[in-house]
Amino acid sequence: MYLSKEVKAEIFKKHGGSETNTGSTEGQIALFTHRINHLTGHLKKNHKDYNTERSLVKLVGKRRSLLDYMIKNDIVKYRELIKELGIRK
Repeated sequence: MYLSKEVKAEIFKKHGGSETNTGSTEGQIALFTHRINHLTGHLKKNHKDYNTERSLVKLVGKRRSLLDYMIKNDIVKYRELIKELGIRK
């Protein structure tokens, strides 16, 4: 499995503050980015997998809405996060 407990805990520890703080906006964006990168790699090999393509589009939309929320509340953290995760705007 591509997302083990340890990887998920590490993502939230790095971006969310602690391993148990799974509700933080930064942690959720980082987790969505990890999943988006994984699905993008999968779709490069399996270009006819339309169900995965649909779920990828939904994930990108969720991440976009969280990023919009972050822009409204804390623009400095937003800029740091997109720079750290390598998200282009």
